[in-house]
Amino acid sequence: MPIDPKRSRLTFQKLGRELTKLVKKPAPESVHKFRTNSRRVEALLSEVVVESRRNDEKLLRLLARLRKKAGRVRDLDVQIASLRSLKIPGGNSHKSQFMGALVEERAQREKKLARAFDRKTADEIRRRLKRASTRMAIPADTEPLTLTLAKLAQLGRDYVPLTEKTLHQYRIIGKRARYIAELSDSEPEAKRVVDRLKHMQDVIGDWHDWLKLTQKAEDLIGDVRDSALVAMLRNITQAKFRQSLDAVAEIRSELAGKILRPTSQARKPAREDAARSAAVA
Repeated sequence: MPIDPKRSRLTFQKLGRELTKLVKKPAPESVHKFRTNSRRVEALLSEVVVESRRNDEKLLRLLARLRKKAGRVRDLDVQIASLRSLKIPGGNSHKSQFMGALVEERAQREKKLARAFDRKTADEIRRRLKRASTRMAIPADTEPLTLTLAKLAQLGRDYVPLTEKTLHQYRIIGKRARYIAELSDSEPEAKRVVDRLKHMQDVIGDWHDWLKLTQKAEDLIGDVRDSALVAMLRNITQAKFRQSLDAVAEIRSELAGKILRPTSQARKPAREDAARSAAVA
């Protein structure tokens, strides 16, 4: 099913609304939604729109810079919530020490994020969002699901041993593919693909969050021999890693079984062809 122009424009409108909230107060939910919706805009402009405009390129650079700052705050929000959920046997002095360090870092990151989201920057993003949404060049026969499955084919061909690095790449590719598929999720097949990708993304993301928390704890407190907290975090992270491997194995199996194979050759964005021609020239 071709992309609904109204649905595409809604992607830009949602980001604009979250931007307004962030300017007022970088609350955890607003930070998360800004990052998610900015990635949806990025996927639309990078993977679906056939002609890249100067406005789009500047918008994407702005969003990438702000998303990085927002990501640091979001990571700390998740880490603080995860640490609070732990019950440490034999006392929690290390937990209190670690929590204090995370809360302090979060306050510092929030200040930097607030400075980055000043009204001048927010106004510029809004203008560029409006311009991008009204000038999108999307052919009428564009099939989001076909584009999605072509992108997922990269995962299907990748049978190298899974490591922390390759797991993270699965999450990145799967996330972008999911956002493209969401543009036509009224189709049963598209909805099924979105659900499968979201599951993989959530499981790998959960592992990655615990991994970062564990690494921070080790830097602050020390090795497992020095802390029951670090030992517990390592055990949780290893369990989450195994769950991530299972999630990726399921996706690989579906790809190999042709369940998620493209039904036709995906259209290549015009600007990719132009970029290749320029590189040859």
